[in-house]
Amino acid sequence: MTAWSLGYEDFSPDEEGRRETLCTLGNGYLATRGAAPESRADEIHYPGTYAAGCYNRLSDVVDGHRIENESIVNLPNWLPLTFRIDGGPWFQLQAVDVLEHRQELDLRRGVLTRMVRFRDAAGRTTYLTQRRFVHMEHQHLCGLQTTIVAEDWSGRIDVRSALDGTVENTGVERYRKLSGRHLRPLLAEAADDETLLLVAETTQSHLRIAEAARTRLFAGDRLVHGDRSLVIEPGWIAHELAIDIGRDDPVTIDKLVAVYTSRDRGISEPAVAVTNLLARAGSFDELLEPHVRAWARMWERSSFEIADNEDILRIVRLHLFHTLQTVSLNSVDLDVGVPPRGLHGEAYRGHVLWDELFVFPILNLRFPLVTRTLLRYRYLRLAEARWAAQEAGYSGAMYPWQSGSSGREENQKIHLNPVSGRWVPDTTHRQRHVNIAIAYNVWQHYQATGDDEFIVHYGAEMILDIARFWASAAVYDHARDRYVIRGVMGPDEFHTGYPSAPEDGLDNNAYTNVMAAWVLLRARDVLAILPDLRRAELTETLGLTPEEITRWDEISRKLFVPFHDGGIISQFEGYEDLAELDWDGYREKFGDIQRLDRILEAEQDSPNRYKASKQADVLMLFYLLSADELAELLEHLGYPFNPDVIPRTIDYYLARTSGGSTLSNLVNAWVLARANRQQALGYLLEALDSDIHDVQGGTTAEGIHLAAMAGSVDVLQRCFAGVEIRGDTLRLDPDWPEELGVLEFTMRYRAHLLTLRVAGKQVRVSARPGVQPPIRLAYDGEIIELGPGEAVELPPPATG
Repeated sequence: MTAWSLGYEDFSPDEEGRRETLCTLGNGYLATRGAAPESRADEIHYPGTYAAGCYNRLSDVVDGHRIENESIVNLPNWLPLTFRIDGGPWFQLQAVDVLEHRQELDLRRGVLTRMVRFRDAAGRTTYLTQRRFVHMEHQHLCGLQTTIVAEDWSGRIDVRSALDGTVENTGVERYRKLSGRHLRPLLAEAADDETLLLVAETTQSHLRIAEAARTRLFAGDRLVHGDRSLVIEPGWIAHELAIDIGRDDPVTIDKLVAVYTSRDRGISEPAVAVTNLLARAGSFDELLEPHVRAWARMWERSSFEIADNEDILRIVRLHLFHTLQTVSLNSVDLDVGVPPRGLHGEAYRGHVLWDELFVFPILNLRFPLVTRTLLRYRYLRLAEARWAAQEAGYSGAMYPWQSGSSGREENQKIHLNPVSGRWVPDTTHRQRHVNIAIAYNVWQHYQATGDDEFIVHYGAEMILDIARFWASAAVYDHARDRYVIRGVMGPDEFHTGYPSAPEDGLDNNAYTNVMAAWVLLRARDVLAILPDLRRAELTETLGLTPEEITRWDEISRKLFVPFHDGGIISQFEGYEDLAELDWDGYREKFGDIQRLDRILEAEQDSPNRYKASKQADVLMLFYLLSADELAELLEHLGYPFNPDVIPRTIDYYLARTSGGSTLSNLVNAWVLARANRQQALGYLLEALDSDIHDVQGGTTAEGIHLAAMAGSVDVLQRCFAGVEIRGDTLRLDPDWPEELGVLEFTMRYRAHLLTLRVAGKQVRVSARPGVQPPIRLAYDGEIIELGPGEAVELPPPATG
């Protein structure tokens, strides 16, 4: 195994769910889990194929309540392929004696290979090799190539290649008591002698999905027709092909599949599109070449090299690989957001949350067109966010905590606690800070790209309406002479309200209030950079008055921020009055207490009573803002901030955090990077391990943790390499750990393709040739201009 591959040397049923997730192949439009082609959904395997943005709603009655859930749809399974020898049983791995088993994911080429050597009940030894791709260039195509070698026998084999439209959404155990049948099969027929066609429709959203599969047999390199028959069952269709096989003579089966949905543009209708595409497509091997080339172009723009640290480099590449499989250049023509579990599983039902906050820093500096597309997903739902704000009694735009097809709030009303078995209310929709994340992402995209067109025509409107929301949510408190924001939740999902309070929600969450002030300041900046005509148009369209803008400025200076214990920022007003938790006692009793909320609810208790956090949202301030920015912002709010209190604040919350979110390790590594390098590295390594070793105990099987994957790379890039984009300047403050080896990576800043080489506190920046205007670099208080084709070492080498 190299730094370009992820491999498994055995078959382990207990590990299969995690491996299927980590071996998912995708291209930003479509992804398929790494399940064995002969498998079906059971307690071991879960084949799943998901197309970005394909949702459907189902309703249930639970605990006397009618609830409706919108979910990303598990599309018809295109993988099914198995075989049998001389009329015996169809091949299943669990039914044979496995002599060798290897599965390898080639990260460089985007190819999953499986090799199985087995002996069946009749004593015959067979060697099976399978390769597959989900095409990165031709995003509607998938391929599976299977080669069978009879080592010590000869005879007749039957091959069954199928399309299965009977699949359901059952990939998340706690959802299985709810409805999961999203597909209604419409058509299953042979399109021609070698091609199957399956068409299905979602039951509520009426999306039409068409899949066509072309299966060909090869004896050596020779195409053979064999005996072919058609088998059709409700929602399921297969070709069965028979061929004689000799000892040591390989037989290869090429299965090529096309997938279209009625969401796709530039087609007549999906069934016509898939059959036309397959009729024109080349062979598996012919298609493999452009697929690999497309991945090579992706890696050129996403290159990371860490000298002498192959293990970390492999995980970094794995995390980049899955990020780019979820959102890639193939996403640019789609109306999609960032699902927190990728296109790799059904957790969070494929909804779009705030996780994009941790993904965009990687995309902004490599694939800014993709970020632009993902932000347009939010822009297209601005009208829905305005309506939600109006219905809740606010102005501006109030984006939902969980968004799906339409941008309405998709958060569950109740959710199942698997520890207690009880359905409990879900109030996490009060995490209005998703609005902060969207405004922050818009501004950071502009800082990275200088994309005037986007900020003028789309981004400014979002930031202004989000600023208007926060201004309307802020209420003047005469006793304090301050503005307060009540009834919200911060990023820490353990705290949903006050103990014994009749209503949910918290007052003056520090992260929310400070960042709301930040948004109001960025709204001022946005108005300043707009061309005069556009500013006039937008202020007229939105009905913005000078009085309202003046009020924004006042609120940005007078939002209340709670403190306690000599300057520590309080997570929310009243936090210091909560009880301390017996952390040692709970760890001794339960071992893993990451999901302390479930444990306490099972004991008929609540984390609302304790100074205990899933992830300490105060520390998010240090994650998004530099110490200087935070101090400047707090001083703008009228709170002189002593930087000496930062280490005390970090220690205070680290001691009171369970780490129930994979994002906790990212934030912890970030805030400790300059104060406690070894502890920060420990958290970073845990973040890198989060999915590959499934540190949350079974959740990886439900989909990757995309924010943790992209965010772990961002910790290397922005935190340890010290790359920051602010004030139309690329700021460099490296402090790279020597024990990680030398870092070299590529990035794109304002149309310049840059290569950065970082070692300790030194950085070398080189720019590719071009015609772009020079960019500004900041290092140690100095501003340096860098033009195309130039390079600079910082600090400059000493001269004799």
